[in-house]
Amino acid sequence: MNPREDPGVAPLVKICGLTRPADARRAAAAGAEFLGVVLVAGTPRALTPEQARRVVVGLGPSVVAVVADLEIARIVEAARHIGASVLQLHGEESPSDVSRLREQGPWEIWKALSVRGVEEVLRGVDAYSEVVDGILLDGWHPRRRGGSGATFSWKDVAEVRGRFPGALRLVVAGGLNPGNVEEAARVLKPHVVDVSSGVEKAPGIKSAERISEFILNAHRAGTRRSE
Repeated sequence: MNPREDPGVAPLVKICGLTRPADARRAAAAGAEFLGVVLVAGTPRALTPEQARRVVVGLGPSVVAVVADLEIARIVEAARHIGASVLQLHGEESPSDVSRLREQGPWEIWKALSVRGVEEVLRGVDAYSEVVDGILLDGWHPRRRGGSGATFSWKDVAEVRGRFPGALRLVVAGGLNPGNVEEAARVLKPHVVDVSSGVEKAPGIKSAERISEFILNAHRAGTRRSE
């Protein structure tokens, strides 16, 4: 395991909901390890695969394709088109769907779980841990799948963190911003922290200053844990 991926050090950073090439370039230059593009039609930051490719093409960080309840063939086609190395599933995809996706390419697969209670989270971890590389924990919202800015109880999840399989990458999203990411990283010790609306000045329009501050504070959390 890469030391940067160990829960004892600073988490990696994903800047999600990117809609403009300039914002993606700024995120990459500021040190983000993952760039996320949303391919969920009807959501505020949704892009077509062609638009997404133009946003992230030619940049260094890993590209994350965010999808929900698409046919397997369409996910594979879109992921290949934009050069995604991670598929982030936000729908009702079953473990068997995930296994089929695994057979189609070398990408990592993260399954998103909306946190309403820790027992529900543990059931999700149990259901998917054998077929995914990571579990993404997001705040629950009655109408949106991600990107809502909804938070969840870090303390409650931290109490059961030890029951997650050690090889499973933990990705934490849901209401993170430059002001709270350091605390979230210290409490939950995730492998990756994920932000979208928390670094925006308008939906889909990122703030270069907030991106830089978010990444700095996320990485500082690991430094403080090692002191």
